[in-house]
Amino acid sequence: MVILIAVISLGAIGAIGALFLYFASKKFEVYEDPRIAQVQEILPAANCGGCGFPGCSGFANACVKAGTLEGLYCPVGGTDVMNKVAAVLGKEVATAEPMVAVVRCNGTCEARPKINNYDGTANCAMASALYGGNTGCSFGCLGFGDCVSACNFDAIHINPLTGLPEVIEDKCTACGACVKACPKTIIELRKIGPKSRRIFVSCVNKDKGGIAKKACNSACIGCGKCVKECKFDAITLENNLAYIDYTKCRLCRKCSIVCPTGAILEINLPPRKEAVAEAVVKTEENKETTN
Repeated sequence: MVILIAVISLGAIGAIGALFLYFASKKFEVYEDPRIAQVQEILPAANCGGCGFPGCSGFANACVKAGTLEGLYCPVGGTDVMNKVAAVLGKEVATAEPMVAVVRCNGTCEARPKINNYDGTANCAMASALYGGNTGCSFGCLGFGDCVSACNFDAIHINPLTGLPEVIEDKCTACGACVKACPKTIIELRKIGPKSRRIFVSCVNKDKGGIAKKACNSACIGCGKCVKECKFDAITLENNLAYIDYTKCRLCRKCSIVCPTGAILEINLPPRKEAVAEAVVKTEENKETTN
């Protein structure tokens, strides 16, 4: 009899507990839109954070909950992926300018010789926290490759001859991982540009002209010649450093002509007519000398 009462009591307690859990689950039920999982399946699962959200699940959740896809873009998947996301959600896809990472340091081993040796851990973040670097420029690349380690797409490597990182444009997804990894903030995302053509100041040195030039032959010296030459107000000069706004730049190339240190780089632009003419003349002179 005692055993029977115990069994009945336990059964009653279990039933009451089950009812309580059932009503609690209904009360505190969290509904998840099934479209979140559908969008997440479309995304490349890189979880790079380039979209501005913590992983692909966070981005999928944001896409579903947002009224429009304006301002939402997956840099890894690009337009193709965003078109698929828009189709699932029945929303209009937002267009975005293709971007690419650029290295704003032209301080090669030749232009920026070492003045000391660093024997610590080969890590940019750690080296930057300890001192300014092993050259006279405390703003430039440290060359230990934190950006390389951060890239999940094998799109950036350290050139052993220059000691500087180089971006492989075809592989770069503009996720921004290398930008975040660089303690010197020399890596920047910029618009790829028409026919992949870009012009930018490859320097972040804010020292005065004489000091910057002494530390690196390729440094921007803040002379302002490029600012005066630009007819589109695309170049500003602040803290002894010039900067080209890619949204205003028309790729006229006049700024790079007047730059006395070659701090302004031209990417994927055709050779100048003057340079081609000089090459032809030199070739003809060499032929005459040979004959």
